[in-house]
Amino acid sequence: MNILDKIVADKYKEVELKKSVIPIKQLEHSVLFNRKTTSLAQALRNSTTGIIAEHKRRSPSKAVINQKVSVQDVALDYETAGACGMSVLTDGKYFGGSLDDLILARAAVQMPLLRKEFIIDEYQLLEAKAHGADVILLIAAVLTRDQIKALSEFAKSLSLDVLLEVHNQEELEKSIMPSLDMLGVNNRNLKTFEVSTAISKSLSTQIPDEFVKISESGISSIEAIKDLKQYGYEGFLIGENFMKTENPGASAVEFIKSLKS
Repeated sequence: MNILDKIVADKYKEVELKKSVIPIKQLEHSVLFNRKTTSLAQALRNSTTGIIAEHKRRSPSKAVINQKVSVQDVALDYETAGACGMSVLTDGKYFGGSLDDLILARAAVQMPLLRKEFIIDEYQLLEAKAHGADVILLIAAVLTRDQIKALSEFAKSLSLDVLLEVHNQEELEKSIMPSLDMLGVNNRNLKTFEVSTAISKSLSTQIPDEFVKISESGISSIEAIKDLKQYGYEGFLIGENFMKTENPGASAVEFIKSLKS
């Protein structure tokens, strides 16, 4: 059992526990549930930089990344820096995140927020909506085609944008469907944890133009982004590169400024 299998097995248990305590009706009555969402796909199409900046305290591969900064400060700094959107890790056990992080980020900023989570159940989409998310992530590696279809269509019924993440050609082929807004290629090999943008480049021609193309993981230089833009990528998810510094917001300001110049 690899780390992804472990995370997903734990997630099924976690969701069942949450369902037993917080009924769907309660989520639907949340103050934020009827809030008008903001499209990340649209923001990326209109942007010259395409940066989606992430808030991530730790990860299974890196242990602690940054436990010192507050999510609302980071969100505000990312928005000021000119990021198109923010990715907020909400998994507790493996990434040190929570749904509270999503609410705090939402209270601080107007930009689109992505709930970065291992989604396996419609209940999590209702949670995302109730906690101020605009976008949800579906990971092809842990879902069947039928699950991707059901979850993405349900997300669209809630006015949430859908980012579908793939790691290889097989996942991409099973995933393409009209209920997605964005297709993300994760540059991290899930078996070896090695990172290379070569996979983003090789899959770029197979992603239809109606989807916004996003490259994820291991993007740490302006050169890498300029290179990937030539392959049609409009979005770039940057996590550890900002979060591993003392001041993630200041790092984002510097990075985006250089990218624009």
